[in-house]
Amino acid sequence: MWPTEEWSAAARDSGAWRPAPFQQFSLKLHGWCNLACDYCYVYEMADQSWRDRPRKMDPATVERAAFRIAEHVVTHGVEYVNVVFHGGEPLLAGREAVAHAARSVRAALPSGTELSFRLQTNGTLLTGEVLDVLLAEGIAVGVSLDGGARAHDRHRRHAGGRGSHAEVTAGLRRLRAEPYRELFSHLYCVVDVANDPVEVYESLLEFEPPVVDFLLPDGTWSTPPPLRAAGADATPYADWLIAVFERWYGAPRQETSVRFFESIIQLVLGGQSRVDSVGLSPNVLVVVETDGTIEQVDTLKSGYEGAAGTGTNVFDHPFDRALEHPGMAARQAGAAALCDTCLSCPVARVCGGGYYAHRYREDTGYLNPSVYCPDLFKLITHIHQRVRADLRSRAS
Repeated sequence: MWPTEEWSAAARDSGAWRPAPFQQFSLKLHGWCNLACDYCYVYEMADQSWRDRPRKMDPATVERAAFRIAEHVVTHGVEYVNVVFHGGEPLLAGREAVAHAARSVRAALPSGTELSFRLQTNGTLLTGEVLDVLLAEGIAVGVSLDGGARAHDRHRRHAGGRGSHAEVTAGLRRLRAEPYRELFSHLYCVVDVANDPVEVYESLLEFEPPVVDFLLPDGTWSTPPPLRAAGADATPYADWLIAVFERWYGAPRQETSVRFFESIIQLVLGGQSRVDSVGLSPNVLVVVETDGTIEQVDTLKSGYEGAAGTGTNVFDHPFDRALEHPGMAARQAGAAALCDTCLSCPVARVCGGGYYAHRYREDTGYLNPSVYCPDLFKLITHIHQRVRADLRSRAS
C-alpha cells in the first residue's frame, strides 16, 4: 500500500535513512462537529473511525500527549513546535478544555522551546468569552470560509440544511475587532468550481485575512472529486485557480498572502514550499485523536478505512514509533515516493506529486500521480510562465 515500505526498511537497516522529527502536532480536542459540510473527509468519506472514538479528548489524554510532545522535543532537539487544536470542531470541547490543553503543552515543554498555538474552527462558536480565553493563551485562529453567503452555504451547512455563513461572519467580525485582531491567522477556502472564482476571492478579502489557503476538495482516483473524472483532460480546478491567481498577482498591492500560489512561485524560483500540497519538502505533521491514537494527516481518511493509522498511541508509544511507519516515511521521502509518471514530468520538483492523500487508488495505493494531475500541471505552468515573463520585463 505504501510506496516506500521496502525502501524505508532497507534504508533504516543501512543507517542511510533519518526521518525529520515532528514539529507540528494536531490535537483533536473534539471529534464531532456542529456542522454537516457535505465534502468533509472526516464524516462523509471512507474512514468512519470517528464513530467509535470518544467525542471529547479527556484531560488525562491531553496531558499524556503534552508529555509525548515534550519527550520528542528533547529526544531530537526540536527548537520550534506548532500545536494545532483541531476537530471536528475543537470549540465544542469548551473554552476551558482549550485553555487546559494549551497550558498542559506549555508546562511540559523544556525551557527555550519556541511554541505557537493555532485553533482551526468553522467560526460559528467564536463568542467574546471564547476569544478572551484564546487571547489569554496566545492561540491564533484559522477560520473556514468558502466565500459569500451563496458560495459558503452551498456546502457548509447545519445537519438540517440551514446555512452557516451568517454565524461564521459574525464570529469573524468579533475576531477582527480589538483586542482579538492579533489572533487572526488564516482563512481556509475549499474550491468549488461552481462558484465564481474572483467573486469568492474578493468576498474573502472583505475580512482582511493575513493569509488565505485555497484547498482542493478531497478525493482520490477511487472516489474522484467533482468534475475530476479519471483520464479527463479538462482542467476546471486549474482554470478556477488561475482566475484567482491573476486577480491576486495583478493587484497593485499585496492584499493578502495566498500560500498555495506563493509556494509555487518559490518552487519555480528554486526555493521551498510552505504547504504540503506541492513540493518535495518532508512532512513533519502528526495527529493525536480524541482517544490518544497517533495518526498520520487526517485527510488520508478520504482513501480507505484505517488509512491514517500508525498502530501507536500516546499512552504506550513515543512519537518516534509513529515516525517509523512506512506512511510517514513516504511523506518524508521526497522524490523516492513518486511514481514513474511523476518522475518523468517536467514539473515534478514543483508539483511533488501533489497532495499525498489525493494520490490514492484502490489497486495501487499511493504510488500514483495526484487525481488533480492535469490541473496541477496547467496551474504550475501558467504561474511559471507568468513569473518568468514578469522577471524578464523587469530585467529589461
